Amino acid sequence: MIHLLRKLWVCLIIVVAACAGPPPPESPLETPPEADAQEPIVIRIAGYGPDTTSFSQGMALIGERLAARLGDRVDVRYLLNVMDVGYGGSDLPWLVDAGLFTIAYSTMSEDRIPELELAGLPFVFDDTASARAAMDGLLGEAAARTIEARRNVRVLGYFENGFRHISNNLRPVRTPADLQGITIRVLPMQARTFELLGADQQYVPLPQVRAGLESGSLNGQENPFANTVTYELHTLQRYHTATFHSYLSRAIIVHRLSFDAWPADVRAALEDAVREAVALQRSLKDDEELQAAETIRAAGGEIVELTPAERAAFVAAVAPIYQEARDIYPAELLALIGR
Repeated sequence: MIHLLRKLWVCLIIVVAACAGPPPPESPLETPPEADAQEPIVIRIAGYGPDTTSFSQGMALIGERLAARLGDRVDVRYLLNVMDVGYGGSDLPWLVDAGLFTIAYSTMSEDRIPELELAGLPFVFDDTASARAAMDGLLGEAAARTIEARRNVRVLGYFENGFRHISNNLRPVRTPADLQGITIRVLPMQARTFELLGADQQYVPLPQVRAGLESGSLNGQENPFANTVTYELHTLQRYHTATFHSYLSRAIIVHRLSFDAWPADVRAALEDAVREAVALQRSLKDDEELQAAETIRAAGGEIVELTPAERAAFVAAVAPIYQEARDIYPAELLALIGR
């Protein structure tokens, strides 16, 4: 509790200087005023990445569309990278749940959302189109119901974290056997996958990954290429393998009590803005991945493109995870990913 209060106090002190995007907020953590005809509705928009990322640009578009459509009825404020004030992506769900921010995107990997865990199982989706269709359809709707039952939020859509790949600084990885002896940073939901692949898997919070790679306590990590470049991990990793082993989304959540109290046209404006932002973010994500691959190569990195036979070896290595999933998840959920 003392640690939590200290973090909140630090955030309150320095958040004004850390806020990104127009207009600069007075403080994004002050208690929001009641929405009424006399006072503008304060909407605090948050994320956890540099303002150049597709996620930050998507969130900025939401704010721009709200301001353009609703004018002085809303007061839009931004903190697009909470890591600047000591928080991480996993903090955003409770920050929105508590009403300290109004809307954010966030990884739900530490919240153990069954539907998102299923979407993140290895090699579930063959391509981006099928993954997006699932998240925009029944799988995404089921995940939203679970998230909304657990937290004081509503889910308005999903940004795309995209397909994940493997990098390391020891050797090229073309087969699961090549992962033997590599200590790799993974998300908790990826631990079993990399256990089956033979790596020494470890979870380290994202802000600490670079230090781990620099010190040698980590040899590798797994992320979309864009994330690897965004967090400047590519300069510490020579070997990259385009495994496309897991697809993750980032839920866009809004504080439920605030959202439900707004007039219908304000709620509709936000829903429309989110739909537009999702389309933008996904388009930018496609470009980011291509540009990130070029950045990796320009920095001296090598990218291995797996042949169909090489990819099949990875798929076979993780096959036990699907039998295990049948013992964990109900059949109706497994049906949403065609298992």
